[in-house]
Amino acid sequence: QVQLVESGGGLVQAGGSLRLSCVASRSTYAMGWYRQAPGKQRELVAIVYRTGTTNYADSVKGRFTISRDNAKNTVYLQMNSLKPEDTAVYYCNSKQGLVDYWGQGTQVNVSS
Repeated sequence: QVQLVESGGGLVQAGGSLRLSCVASRSTYAMGWYRQAPGKQRELVAIVYRTGTTNYADSVKGRFTISRDNAKNTVYLQMNSLKPEDTAVYYCNSKQGLVDYWGQGTQVNVSS
């Protein structure tokens, strides 16, 4: 089992920035962030592997940066130039083998 604890959500104006953090109870192969807006499916935002390789959704490329601190089992999502369409519940995800672990979610609201 892997427990994930997220922090850093909130309300920000369009064009602003937020940083999300997620601490895992142990190290896993990949950590990332997904988001789910009302009435929409959960979607991948960004993922970072233990090797440092990253992948981003096209909608956030150039605006969001994912990073991880392996020594602290922590993943960060720096979100800049936020847009109202970024409003969603953001979920931390950790992958180990075929198993996905999820955080409780943190709300991000971007006002226009």
